[in-house]
Amino acid sequence: MTQRIKHPLFARFYARFAAPALEKAGVAEHRRRLLTGLSGQVIEVGAGNGLNFPHYPPDVKRLLAVEPEPRLRALAEEAARAATSKIEVVDGRAEQLPAADASFDAAVVCMTLCSVTDQAGALAEIRRVLRPGGRLHFFEHVQADSPGMRRAQRVVDATFWPLLSGGCHTGRETQAAITAVGFTVTELEKFTFPETRFPFPAATHILGTAEQTGLGGPA
Repeated sequence: MTQRIKHPLFARFYARFAAPALEKAGVAEHRRRLLTGLSGQVIEVGAGNGLNFPHYPPDVKRLLAVEPEPRLRALAEEAARAATSKIEVVDGRAEQLPAADASFDAAVVCMTLCSVTDQAGALAEIRRVLRPGGRLHFFEHVQADSPGMRRAQRVVDATFWPLLSGGCHTGRETQAAITAVGFTVTELEKFTFPETRFPFPAATHILGTAEQTGLGGPA
């Protein structure tokens, strides 16, 4: 049985304020770059309220969008009905995906791996559902480069930030976690987003792709 994950206050705040602010800052261009080149059967893990849906290329024949938070999932279902692609929105956790082994050509995570309870477990699950040679497309905020900002990330992650942001952590070493479970990173760009006047703990992002280089199925 799927473990219920409810963050009603964060879901309302994200849908009403945070998501529009990110769109105004230009996140749509990063979404388009994230999804470029996708085709066939795709799973999006942590689909949120479906803001990626309009950017999927027509070569994607089927999209399974997994989202555990009820309010965000309902908004994603609305977005799916308005999309041109064939999209199925389902309840599910990243650590226990509702999909068979080796059943997808590609997987997408977009600002998701910062908030999963078990990052390594989630990535192992993604690897499990990908076919041999399947690709992971990722856009995530990660650990900062400077020692000072890393210290700031540790402080906010140990105090108020996860409580305010639905379990998000600003300073995870996500690139290392991706390779640790058996992916090979094939493309990677690191950049600051959004560019703000003052340093922001969640501003360091990576965007890229990785290939499932094992035999498929469980890691």
